[in-house]
Amino acid sequence: MPSDADTLIRLEGVHKSFGDQHILRGLSFDVRRGQCLGVMGGSGSGKSVTLRHVIGLLQPDAGRVVVDGQDMAQTSEADLAALRRRMGYVFQESALINWLTVAENLALPLEETTDLKPAEISDRVAHTLGLVHIPDAADKFPNEISGGMKKRVGLARALITQPEIVLYDEPNAGLDPRISRSINALIRELSDTLEVTSLVVEHRIDCLKAVADEVIFMHAGVALVREPIETFFDPDEPKLKEFLGV
Repeated sequence: MPSDADTLIRLEGVHKSFGDQHILRGLSFDVRRGQCLGVMGGSGSGKSVTLRHVIGLLQPDAGRVVVDGQDMAQTSEADLAALRRRMGYVFQESALINWLTVAENLALPLEETTDLKPAEISDRVAHTLGLVHIPDAADKFPNEISGGMKKRVGLARALITQPEIVLYDEPNAGLDPRISRSINALIRELSDTLEVTSLVVEHRIDCLKAVADEVIFMHAGVALVREPIETFFDPDEPKLKEFLGV
């Protein structure tokens, strides 16, 4: 178990139900500063629900979610807003605003949450588009770019506020293998270059092998297995073997 100083995210015995559906059943795990932790599991195992707890969109029925020492359920609205500004969220769908250009989509979070001047925002947008290797996309609208480029714009929007934590919800969803490989390489590159702490929900093996340091396997609302990426895909746990088909 890493020390508190090393831990940026910690879930302790988290339970969450929606009606009679008990999704999380005592989920516990931690994420070290600078680590990229993968989260794998079947449909309905609670992966996306977990991300929403980390960012504070959901509160646990029992247990605790602690981010940088702050209990998300006990944090004031002002402190919660400040914590969220330190996080980026990459959605399954890019969730871009269609009537705004790429540059305008990226500028919006800065306009809403910072006091940066227009020229500073423009510089930040250009820099972030460079990070995701699409510097010429600024003036295009979402319907003018490919699915893979939309993913890169979604990633750029998550990074535009220069977050310490990035949460990825199925970053390879809807992408063909070639584009998936490029997105995976980009996620790993950004993790290494920017030293962000990443939590990646994904069921594609190639993605997790490319980006994760460790992986947890969620089953029945708990973290059933946690292993380094080197050993995760050669499991002893029967439920994980069944899930992977090995």
